Amino acid sequence: MRERVRLLNVGVDNIAMDELVDSFREGALLTLHVDMIMKLQQDREFYEIVPEFDVVTCDSQILFTAAKVLGTPLKERVSGADFFPRFYAKHKNDPTVTVFICGGGPGVADLARTNINATVGREMVVGADSPPLDYDRKPGELERMIGKINASKASTLVVGLGAGRQEKFIVKHRARLPHVKAFLPLGGTIDYEAGTLRRPPAWVTDAGFEWLYRLLREPRKRWHRYLVHQPPVVYLLARQRLGLYRNPFADGSGAATVGGPEW
Repeated sequence: MRERVRLLNVGVDNIAMDELVDSFREGALLTLHVDMIMKLQQDREFYEIVPEFDVVTCDSQILFTAAKVLGTPLKERVSGADFFPRFYAKHKNDPTVTVFICGGGPGVADLARTNINATVGREMVVGADSPPLDYDRKPGELERMIGKINASKASTLVVGLGAGRQEKFIVKHRARLPHVKAFLPLGGTIDYEAGTLRRPPAWVTDAGFEWLYRLLREPRKRWHRYLVHQPPVVYLLARQRLGLYRNPFADGSGAATVGGPEW
């Protein structure tokens, strides 16, 4: 069994990028970042579906550094934005690997589809859809989305519906998606592939300042997430280092509740 590192109430697989690219073709992948780990302190439904994901990687330089400080270093930061291009490059000549992209703003998934297919030199992305933000509250919208994914017969589904929502979508509806073998909730990766959002230089990401880059590029969209929602993670990680952190979804004995991750 692969070694796992505990970051607050989540077990993270200690896996390198090359290992993941070489081994992952089927299953569900979760790439853990700071915003997501904060949601996992508050959203019990989200917390309880984490075991449904076959691989959980560290998609944050801040969390990667924290693991090292906690004495449980990870091999590598494995982000969705880095993994996905390597995934489709590896399988570009395998006609059994096809992709459906679901998410992004209006037209963004179609742009990503065009760019990826041009890169790999074949119609690898066989379908794309950018559902409205309130897709789950519009009558018939969910059925339309599932129908479109199934009609494409894609073997890989990339979902970008927001942290937490995209993972819940996969777990709730994967049984209705019989053709899909690989489930990738990758959020903003769709924007990167579409070219509607440029990635920062590697040194910015390596220094742990990708959040600041995105805040400066999209202040109205990002300010609450980065300046209000995420900062408490440092305090919580400090409590873990001191042995004071308690899983908010644990019972009185300190054990994880039934259905939750082992951490």
